[in-house]
Amino acid sequence: MSVEEMLSGRLVLVTGGAGFIGSHLVDALMMNGAAVRVIDNFSNGTLDNISRWLGHSSFELIKGDLLNKDDLERATEKCEVIFHLAANPEVRIGSSIPEIHFEQNIVSTYRLLEALRKSESLESFVFTSSSTVYGDASEIPTPEGYGPLKPISIYGAAKLASEALISSFAYTYGFKAVICRLANIIGPRSRHGVIYDFINKLKKNRWELEILGDGTQRKSYLYIDDCVSAILTALKEPRGKVEIFNIGSEDWVDVKTIAEIVVEEMGLKDVSFHFTGGVDGGRGWKGDVKYMLLSIRKIKSLDWKPKLNSAEAVRKTVREILRESHYTIESDS
Repeated sequence: MSVEEMLSGRLVLVTGGAGFIGSHLVDALMMNGAAVRVIDNFSNGTLDNISRWLGHSSFELIKGDLLNKDDLERATEKCEVIFHLAANPEVRIGSSIPEIHFEQNIVSTYRLLEALRKSESLESFVFTSSSTVYGDASEIPTPEGYGPLKPISIYGAAKLASEALISSFAYTYGFKAVICRLANIIGPRSRHGVIYDFINKLKKNRWELEILGDGTQRKSYLYIDDCVSAILTALKEPRGKVEIFNIGSEDWVDVKTIAEIVVEEMGLKDVSFHFTGGVDGGRGWKGDVKYMLLSIRKIKSLDWKPKLNSAEAVRKTVREILRESHYTIESDS
């Protein structure tokens, strides 16, 4: 069954659908004939991300919050497929304000599941989890069956707790769940992360770039188009009641190389790199997983593979973000 056949005419809810990943997923769902409902509180997403669909007969936007019971009941009514992306995406904030991840990631997930508990229409529930659930994995590339899972950030712990809630509700109340553990997803519309931070820092000071950590942090990066196609592939062929898929690229890139790509694409010269040294052996911040590369053998078995490797995804993302911000390369004259 094709993605279009699977989604055509189905009522689909996307939580956090005005955000970075969510809005790209909404684009794909709309183009595949689904009837799409989005709920977003716009704490991270923007209306611009989904403006092309406003007024479309198959699109509905609810400006609401998953912590609000009335908003939830309205959002989940008659939905057949739910993509749960709403979350606070800032990993770093968890070390100073852990309550944010507890409320916005764990409690909101529970409230959503509780609203769905007696649903007669729900068939599939898709959750975007994170590679951070693995913590400092001793096995790299890290497979889905790796354990024990020991997240080192509040964000990673919140994602793992949400996975457990989803699994228990799926088995108890009879719907299928697909959990997607994402690598670092990058691309246009992204408003946080190392690439976005580097670009903004260099716009303020073109001669020096502060780099958190020691620059050797090495991780997998996946372009947003590849991410969305992988999520839809995972939904298309669920094999069990609860299925977990790693979604990422097959290689990785270090932070220093990312900095060099950003500098090159911005047309800058003679930029000095200032490494902060970081914490806990060169990490960018408390809870930063220094080395991350996921095994994607399972999702590849469904005839999916990334079109771009990590460095290619980084370069394309830099160009897209610069284009979005109307950045022009200054001449030397």
